[in-house]
Amino acid sequence: MSTITLAPRVVPARRATSTVRSRGQVRLTRRGRTVVFLLALAVVALVAVWLAAGSAATRDQAGAPQVDLVTVAPGDTLWDIASDVAVGSGDDVRDAMRTIQQLNTLDGSVVYVGQELRVPSSS
Repeated sequence: MSTITLAPRVVPARRATSTVRSRGQVRLTRRGRTVVFLLALAVVALVAVWLAAGSAATRDQAGAPQVDLVTVAPGDTLWDIASDVAVGSGDDVRDAMRTIQQLNTLDGSVVYVGQELRVPSSS
C-alpha cells in the first residue's frame, strides 16, 4: 500500500521594500480630495451662472407695450372690450382677446364687474 503525505507549503517571507515616490507626486488625504472636489464644483457652478446670465432675454423700455387700464362695467364681456380695442388698432377681435388675456394672465374669458384690465393702447 502507498502512503500520501500532505505537508504545508512553506512560503519564504518577503522583505518589506520601501516605496520610493518621485518628488512631483502628491498624495491627497480624504479631506484634501473633498476640498479639491468642492472647489471644482464651485468653479463649474460659477461658469454655469455666468453663461446663463448672458443668455437671458431682456426688453428695452422702448419695446414695452403701451397699455391702458379699463374697468369692467356691468354687462361688459371680454369680447366687447376686445372689439373696442380691435376697432382702434385695426386688429382682429380674437387677436385682441388673446393679447388682453396675456397682459392680464387670464385663464379664460371670464371678467368681473369692477375688474381693471390692461388693454393695448390704440395710440
